[in-house]
Amino acid sequence: MKSYEPHVIEEKWQKIWEDNGAFQVEEDTDKEKYYLLEMFPYPSGKIHMGHVRNYSIGDVVARYKRMRGLNVLHPMGWDAFGMPAENAAIERGIPPAQWTYDNIAYMRTQLKRLGFGYDWRREVATCDVNYYRWEQLIFLKMYEKNLVYRKSSPVNYCIKCQTVLANEQVESGACWRCGEAVIQKELTQWFFAITKFADELYEYCDKLPGWPEKVLSMQKNWIGKSYGVEVNFSIEDGTSLTIFTTRPDTLWGVTFMVLAPEHPQSLELAKGTPQEGEVKAFVEKVAKQDRTFRGEMNTAKEGVFTGRYAINPVNGVKVPVYLGNFVLMEYGTGAIMAVPAHDQRDFEFAKEYGLPIIVTIVPEGQRIDPAAMKEAYVDEGVLVDSAHFDGMKNREAILKIIDYLEEKGLGKRTTNFRLKDWGISRQRYWGNPIPIIYCADCGTVPVPYEDLPVVLPTNLEIKVVGKSPLAEFREFYEVNCPQCGKIARRETDTMDTFVESSWYFLKYTCPDYDDAPLDRKRVDYWMPVDQYIGGIEHAVLHLLYSRFFNRVLNELGFVGVREPFQNLLTQGMVIKDGAKMSKSKGNVVDPDYLIEKYGADTARLFCLFASPPEKDLDWNDKGVEGSFRFLQRVWRLVTAERAEVLEGVEPLFIYDGSDDDLKQLAHMIHKTIKKVTDDIDRFHLNTAIASIMELVNTIYKYLEKDKIDVHSLGLLKGAIETVIILLFPFVPHIAAELWTLSGKGDNRPEGLWPQYDEAYVKEERVMIAVQINGKLRDTCEVERDTEETQLKEIIFNLEKITKHIEGKAIKKMIIIPNKLVNIVCA
Repeated sequence: MKSYEPHVIEEKWQKIWEDNGAFQVEEDTDKEKYYLLEMFPYPSGKIHMGHVRNYSIGDVVARYKRMRGLNVLHPMGWDAFGMPAENAAIERGIPPAQWTYDNIAYMRTQLKRLGFGYDWRREVATCDVNYYRWEQLIFLKMYEKNLVYRKSSPVNYCIKCQTVLANEQVESGACWRCGEAVIQKELTQWFFAITKFADELYEYCDKLPGWPEKVLSMQKNWIGKSYGVEVNFSIEDGTSLTIFTTRPDTLWGVTFMVLAPEHPQSLELAKGTPQEGEVKAFVEKVAKQDRTFRGEMNTAKEGVFTGRYAINPVNGVKVPVYLGNFVLMEYGTGAIMAVPAHDQRDFEFAKEYGLPIIVTIVPEGQRIDPAAMKEAYVDEGVLVDSAHFDGMKNREAILKIIDYLEEKGLGKRTTNFRLKDWGISRQRYWGNPIPIIYCADCGTVPVPYEDLPVVLPTNLEIKVVGKSPLAEFREFYEVNCPQCGKIARRETDTMDTFVESSWYFLKYTCPDYDDAPLDRKRVDYWMPVDQYIGGIEHAVLHLLYSRFFNRVLNELGFVGVREPFQNLLTQGMVIKDGAKMSKSKGNVVDPDYLIEKYGADTARLFCLFASPPEKDLDWNDKGVEGSFRFLQRVWRLVTAERAEVLEGVEPLFIYDGSDDDLKQLAHMIHKTIKKVTDDIDRFHLNTAIASIMELVNTIYKYLEKDKIDVHSLGLLKGAIETVIILLFPFVPHIAAELWTLSGKGDNRPEGLWPQYDEAYVKEERVMIAVQINGKLRDTCEVERDTEETQLKEIIFNLEKITKHIEGKAIKKMIIIPNKLVNIVCA
């Protein structure tokens, strides 16, 4: 086979790898383990170019680590529950299970065609009862530990999807799935007590050096840890309002209170007042507003007076209590003390509703007239009109004021978190059933362990978009109470699909284990995941939930580690025509088309070469053509007639002769090995490929020479073998074929990552910076490790140096070998 035929080669090697179990792995305590994982896909029907890029990045690292001798776990599976399967079932008139498993089969074939080295024995699908049965058991264990509870509360609700959404699933006020506006609705839901781990989740962000700073910052901001004080404001009806503030230095400037419309006391406060009807209407109106933008500075401030007044505990002043659209229940206690003189949102609200402004912080030695204020004064200053704290710098006074509040019983020092407990109830069909039974006599009853799993019926027909048939399927919901035996009702809500994706990486370590959710011995061998790869869009949702769930499983004794992911890479998107690829924009490139036209290796190479992994990849058809042409050039290195002169030649990788060209080639071989090794370790995959391309260009220059001596032939053979081995993680099919064609037989390069010789990596000549009294005056190129006497002679013959030291006494010379010389003159 003289011409490069990618389809023939790729089918051949994929079959060899599968027949030989090339990527199957077991625990081996004699080898260093490496767990490489990309975020698993939703089986939507076909993979897209984002998948190709993500999984190509991961496959490079997995193959590279395997070639370095590590014991590499590289699994794949399917995040298979979710609403798209329900919608597809309605459109096509087939059960969600059939649609899902058909898609899995097709997408598995696509991934295999791309040559990704997965251990397919470990494949999991979250819709498989053998997976979700263990999730139900974990739910019951959490229930016993009070890490799961049920309560009625205002929740985010998507009318189109007819289901609840966690706060993290509301994006710019819209449903993360369908994009429709989200409203507030009062429902009884099941919650995971993630807030019990809030402090640890926050603090451990500083113990994840292998994570991008941007992701850690997003997680910290979402968890929202802040230090302050809770203060109780009594209401004239005998109740009280608790607020949390990080600014107790402004307490004497409070002129009104504001509650979130969702606050449990909002409607209660207005009862029996003339404002009751207006308050109720306002609550209903705000429930339909975009929650994301409500808390932003530029949101128009709207509110309503409740008809009640609160008493400021530090000065006894009576202040009106309002509801306001800019206060959110998930911040603090859902109620704030409003200080319009020193908070811009409060200032705008006060101006809108004609409320008083009291200044309590001013620049030192100055006064501020409240009536003349155009905006809130938010800078630091000294306290005024603040009782015995007058004259103190406001920031220094904060801790003293907290001490005062605690001493007087007016407040309590506390740490607050923005993070709220994770509502997991979903009014969906295609999800994991919640293992709970409701009995009229016994109340809420957990399903006994021996009755697990609660099997999701897979043959139900979905007739209405967003409506789950479970609530109407008597065979599912009607059940005998495990305690009293009477007829009871099974919970018909299913779990949020993010629960399944919060522990799948653990199940990969022991997918065949059937005695418990996880095999602790195997889990402890593989965990934590050494390298996790996925999109930045999962920074809060999936990654935060996984960190929480891993901690739960640690406390339940199933897992030995607290943090699941040691290192994280967030790859960029694939962009075409200035926008992310999507069917709606009509700018999608079909991976199947790419593979058919150019082969899998070309698709992989372009995705890896066109952009650094963490940056967006701008699609370029010419770039794809260029990648294909490069592989053809590599192919000809071994198969072209000119390459026949290398047959039977022993490869050389070092050269100690006097020919400068051969010295340069030897140095380039070792520099390329070092560059590619270092670049893969740093995920600089595009520059790693670029350095291999440079070596290929150099080899062609030598092959074009008229006369090639025996040393040249040996080095050329060594250079070509180096190219093939270095390319193997990136384009494994062509590399494996060329390795065989070059006479290596079955000795494939899986365990043969080349080593570079330090002596050939060093530059023979170095550039020396020459300073006079610490100031750069000139540079010169010299042989590496030039003797000091010779170096001084060279430097003192430099025109610029002789000019600057003329007539000056040289006190000493500071020499840093191969880098710098500093001449110190009097």
